[in-house]
Amino acid sequence: GKEVLLLMQALNTLSTPEEKLAALCKKYADLLEESRNVQKQMKILQKKQAQVVKEKVHLQSEHSKAILARSKLESLCRELQRHNKTLKEENMQQAREEEERRKEATAHFQITLNEIQAQLEQHDIHNAKLRQENIELGEKLKKLIEQYALREEHIDQVFKHKELQQQLVDAKLQQTTQLIKEAEEKHQREREFLLKEATESRHKCEQMKQQEAQLKQQLSLYMDKFEEFQTTMAKSNELFTTFRQEMEKMTKKIKKLEKETIVWRTKWENNNKALLQMAEEKTVRDKEYKGFQIKLERLEKLCRALQTERNELNEKVE
Repeated sequence: GKEVLLLMQALNTLSTPEEKLAALCKKYADLLEESRNVQKQMKILQKKQAQVVKEKVHLQSEHSKAILARSKLESLCRELQRHNKTLKEENMQQAREEEERRKEATAHFQITLNEIQAQLEQHDIHNAKLRQENIELGEKLKKLIEQYALREEHIDQVFKHKELQQQLVDAKLQQTTQLIKEAEEKHQREREFLLKEATESRHKCEQMKQQEAQLKQQLSLYMDKFEEFQTTMAKSNELFTTFRQEMEKMTKKIKKLEKETIVWRTKWENNNKALLQMAEEKTVRDKEYKGFQIKLERLEKLCRALQTERNELNEKVE
């Protein structure tokens, strides 16, 4: 509202239509400069979008690395299970061999039965310890696999959240681009129309000035003739009648020109109103653009927070 009042006051201070038209042209130049600034800011937003896309690709590569590490860990788990199985088989084979030795020793060496029994007890204790260690190792391995699965699920959720945020940023950026494009097209159409109207008004003004000068010349000429007519009034009444008819025609022409002047003045006032309306629409668009800038800043803060969280997750995974 203040800009409109200032513009109206500035136009009212100007006396001639040419000065007012020059002031309007200068105002159009300022609007064009603001439109260029908006385009520059749009390019900056597009660069930020490209940077976000690069970060997304980097996160996807890290996700693939995590999947590869998971596959390696699974292969190590399978190898550990095979090793446990071989240990159990070796223990069972050793127990069977000891049992056969014990039977042979019982049949052939009854005297050393107590020693063999003592050795068997020691082997049983050793086997029990090995079985207990294998059970504990299996439980630890199971817990490790569960923790890794939970970690993998958390990473997948983080990636999904990141992708949703990326889609939201893309949608908002596309909507902002469309709004700016529509505003620029509307501004361009209104500018062309008003420039055309202003050019026509200037042309008509020049024509009216030329006609006014011609009419003044004719009027001065008729005044001279009127003076001559006064000197020769007694001689020719017909010349006076002719002069009066010409004066009536000139009066009609002057009235017609005054009507055209009123029409063009009305068009000029309508153009001023359209310019004021354009200024109001520009103010509204500036407010919307500031709102979009605030939203983009919030999204950038959110992206930086997510990047920090991603770095912490990477450090924990390492």
